[in-house]
Amino acid sequence: MKNILIRAGMSPFDTFDATHIMMNNSIGGNVGNLVYQYSVFRTLMTEDTTITPDYYNYEPKRADEINENYDCYIIPLADAFRQEFVPTLRKYTKLIKKLKIPVIVVGVGLRAPFEPKLNEGFPFDEDVKDFVNAVLEKSSMLGLRGEITSKYLTKLGFREGIDHKVIGCPSMYTFGRELNIRETNITKDSLVSVNSSKLSPKNVLDFITRGMEEYPNHYFIPQWMKEMKLVYAGSPPIGKNSENYPVKMSDSIYMNDRVRFFLNVPTWLDFLRKADLSFGARLHGNITATIAGTPSIIIPKDARMRELTNYHGLTHIWAGDITEKTSLSELIEKVDFQSPAKVQADNFDNFIDFLDKNNLDHIYKDDMYPTTIPLDEKLAEIELMSPLSTISGISLEEMVERFEQYYPMEEEKTNKKLKAQKDKLAEKDKKIKHLNRTLNRKSVRMALKTADIFKSK
Repeated sequence: MKNILIRAGMSPFDTFDATHIMMNNSIGGNVGNLVYQYSVFRTLMTEDTTITPDYYNYEPKRADEINENYDCYIIPLADAFRQEFVPTLRKYTKLIKKLKIPVIVVGVGLRAPFEPKLNEGFPFDEDVKDFVNAVLEKSSMLGLRGEITSKYLTKLGFREGIDHKVIGCPSMYTFGRELNIRETNITKDSLVSVNSSKLSPKNVLDFITRGMEEYPNHYFIPQWMKEMKLVYAGSPPIGKNSENYPVKMSDSIYMNDRVRFFLNVPTWLDFLRKADLSFGARLHGNITATIAGTPSIIIPKDARMRELTNYHGLTHIWAGDITEKTSLSELIEKVDFQSPAKVQADNFDNFIDFLDKNNLDHIYKDDMYPTTIPLDEKLAEIELMSPLSTISGISLEEMVERFEQYYPMEEEKTNKKLKAQKDKLAEKDKKIKHLNRTLNRKSVRMALKTADIFKSK
């Protein structure tokens, strides 16, 4: 039996409720993280393999425990090459250097503007170099999300095809070598899944809003942790009032219970299989639709989305091509919903080649179309948590239950943070006082020495 440790906040088999997920950040701030992690679980979980999440505990002091209990450490990453992720990257580098087992990075990418200026470099370049070098000491090569990230690492001195290889996003390979995107007749009554990002340009947000008006039978699928709290408890708002993005409970889409927040991948997939269309500015909101077989249109807003859209042939419209006159119904008539399916087989084979070069066992080792999927069989025995509805769509009893569960835990969490901050400040004060005493002693000695010098004269 082979034991794999994987970077993940939860396993597909964990049935965490909403309060647990919120208090422990089991989704890593964005529920989209569950999708590519789920894919890696499904692909690597064989009859002879056990996969255990690290629950985002990657402290370097765990090295001995990890070396003793696991045969391999799989690290699926998203846009980890970014300034905000540097502390985590440094901590991983320290941990990886202490490990004696293989460490394989799957699907890492660069976060940068839509037109990245790679020649100018980034503040985190040295941290990325240290991380990549540490990983390459423990594996054959890194798997990258797209060509922009590949060019970035090549610029830093790493060799394409030897040190790193573009594999796209693992989530696209959740169900193997083929995509079966439905030919759907989309009408004004069609069920439409909508996703959006508050960080998108105004013209994109306006277009998404118009699309929701064109297709009133829609559901909004948020992904941020703070949106999960809004769905669950009705507050706090996630931002200032906005005409093109729902930010508070009194916004009509929340009040009309047209929002769903998913706590696991299978129920998300089930919902999307019932929809006729998915569209919006979220990467995994639309990738999840694509692997579910639902026609999807994505609107990339930055380099990470751009490189994955290009690599996987995701059906899209570029933000720069959207005007005030662009309508969703007209766009539906023009786009090719089968575009991702046309490159899927080659991309999948390339992904499997990456796994093989890193000596990873997987369910496609002997058959590209396996009939026995260990993860699917185990999931069939588990009752998963249903998606969250807004508090406007639940009974008074359930609303009270949510409040009684959530707010005491939130208060306890806040108190723990405050205590930790106070302890940190107290420790700093202690160090400052110690330094002051040391400086005072040194000053006295210096004064006495100076006095002795003048006295001798």
